[in-house]
Amino acid sequence: MPAAFLNLAVCAAAEAGFAQYDSDACLINRYFARAKLGLHQDRDEKDAWAPIGSVSVGLPAIFLWGGKRRSDPVRRLRVENGDIAVWGGPARFVYHGVAPLQDGRHALTGAVPINLTFRRVF
Repeated sequence: MPAAFLNLAVCAAAEAGFAQYDSDACLINRYFARAKLGLHQDRDEKDAWAPIGSVSVGLPAIFLWGGKRRSDPVRRLRVENGDIAVWGGPARFVYHGVAPLQDGRHALTGAVPINLTFRRVF
């Protein structure tokens, strides 16, 4: 992972109260118009304490933030280019996703919004 990405993940986690966080993976998701990411929990990592960090680049999106059960109410949060979200601790296994994306263009990424997701997998 590039040092700049790792530094971003470490600094964002520290700001959110997760000192000593050391991400070892960065998923890069490219989305297209009308693409979505259904509600899910991230349970594949070996360290359940380690937070997840998410950086939005390009077009805005609606981040879905639910509860500990799939049937819990879901909040719709607009994320813009450069927005960062970090969640861990009691919120680590909250259901989350992305609503269907709208058409558009961004000066940086064109019609393709990008999301960087930082995790500690091992």
